[in-house]
Amino acid sequence: MAEPVFTTRPELRGTFGMVASTHWLASATGMAVLESGGNAFDAAAAAGFVLQVVEPHLNGPGGEVPIVAWVAERGEAVVICGQGCAPEAATIERMRDLGIEDPIPGTGLLPACVPGAFGGWMLMLAAFGTLSPRDVLTPAIGYAESGFPLLERIAETIASVQDLFREHWPTSAQTYLGRGLPRPGRLFRNLDLAATYRRIVAAAEAAGTDRDAQIEAALDAFYRGFVAEAIDRFCSSTAVMDVTGRSHRGLLSGDDLARWRATLETPVTLTYHGYTVCKPGPWSQGPVALQQLALLDGFDLADVDPLGEDLVHTVVECAKLALADRDCFYGDPEHVDVPLEDLLSPDYARLRRAELGDDASGELRPGSPGGHAPVLPPLAAVAAGGGPGAGEPTLGHDTCHVDVADRFGNLVSATPSGGWLQSSPVVPGLGFPLGTRAQMFWLDPRHPNALAPGKRPRTTLSPSLALRDGDGYLAFGTPGGDQQDQWPLIAFLRHIHHGMDLQAAIDAPCFHTEHLVSSFYPRPFAARSVHLERRFGADVFEGLRRRGHDVIAAEPWSLGRVGAAGREPDGVLKAAADPRGMQGYAVGR
Repeated sequence: MAEPVFTTRPELRGTFGMVASTHWLASATGMAVLESGGNAFDAAAAAGFVLQVVEPHLNGPGGEVPIVAWVAERGEAVVICGQGCAPEAATIERMRDLGIEDPIPGTGLLPACVPGAFGGWMLMLAAFGTLSPRDVLTPAIGYAESGFPLLERIAETIASVQDLFREHWPTSAQTYLGRGLPRPGRLFRNLDLAATYRRIVAAAEAAGTDRDAQIEAALDAFYRGFVAEAIDRFCSSTAVMDVTGRSHRGLLSGDDLARWRATLETPVTLTYHGYTVCKPGPWSQGPVALQQLALLDGFDLADVDPLGEDLVHTVVECAKLALADRDCFYGDPEHVDVPLEDLLSPDYARLRRAELGDDASGELRPGSPGGHAPVLPPLAAVAAGGGPGAGEPTLGHDTCHVDVADRFGNLVSATPSGGWLQSSPVVPGLGFPLGTRAQMFWLDPRHPNALAPGKRPRTTLSPSLALRDGDGYLAFGTPGGDQQDQWPLIAFLRHIHHGMDLQAAIDAPCFHTEHLVSSFYPRPFAARSVHLERRFGADVFEGLRRRGHDVIAAEPWSLGRVGAAGREPDGVLKAAADPRGMQGYAVGR
């Protein structure tokens, strides 16, 4: 066991309930739902809707949510896919007719997919929750209507795009600049969004008192009613400026929304040192974490310094191999054959592990799982970097996360994202913008993640669930784009191999690599890169550079926004949240 270390806050422990999220108001909301008798699924949904209000630069109703959960009553893990698909009009030929080549723009209306977040939260509520649409939407309505203290990072984000709003996106200017440039800490209201939620609640309750009928009516209001109509009208009638420097209309239609439903799926799993880790399928990057664990299973990490050069080198080099396979094989398994069984097999891990050495690799090195030939992404289209508003912005301006553990044994891990205020204009009357997730597709038809109608983009969104002895143990995850299966994995390794409690594992100095094809416009690739918090020792920096890594010194508390909530076999619940970003919080009792 590791010696006790100072942490920024305690690992919370109790027996009633735990909530950890990337914003204290969402965590408090989730806890309030647990206190009022709701379960983990009710609490996560309510917290998720509050995140749409209080972190609009990180997620919104126009975005998406993947969820992985342990359902104690069933004794099984499930995945809720709240990832919307590409519009029927979104073909490679249509993009090229518009003068679009790889990479697909990361802003505007062209990269919009069906908004999946609302459907994902409602499916979870219907299948496993106990509350009504009004119950889970009321806290969000309150913050949108009465106001919430504006985060400094939201104010900074709005300031960075204020000229774009005023010159090209007037609906966003009306929503976010209507009373001038908003100031941090002041109450901010989004009355249009509050009205949208209220109309959905009214539609739900017009269906009667049956909870299932109310949830279905709420879904109808969003996907076949006034929300879908407003989105259809805006996309078909309005050309908006995007990162190409030209104006384009959207391809998303009301029919696209009407056809789509969130789905329940079986998680992809891998057992590692007695823990079964559950992830979403290869329409996310989730299996990357499992591939890394399969590779790392060949090393005795328990005897390696958790803050040392050897651990960083080993984890980074394994991540490079797994991420290269992600970039060449992953896609929507409903549309393409992803050799997942081969990718996660012990034999393939042994073959790939043999490629690792003492020095940093400098190439994108996919393997050939089961003899499948890799299809490289269009590397000629990959840029050296991106400017403001290109794709998913930097740390603190990316995504959200929420984890919940309840007294009934349920666990929820969810990573809502997309619909960022800075990436697409607000839909008139709704108070929120659409997402831009289609930027993750390629326009090369040979690639498994090639754009196609009705297809889910291979996203970075990747909540995690770990089982122990066949029972739910830990829900965890982070925002962070391509780092979503790096930062939490590092904390997980330190927790299970080095005896760190959840808070210590999260607080410990972190690192990641960007030796991958970025999932976000303009799709950069940074060979040999290792971003390392300055809290690591000078010997670690020097040793990694000797091995050929391109080491980038990051600020001391800058890499990660990991949260976790779990349950011990005796019923003790625990939780922790990342101090980085100065807004994540865990609560519980």
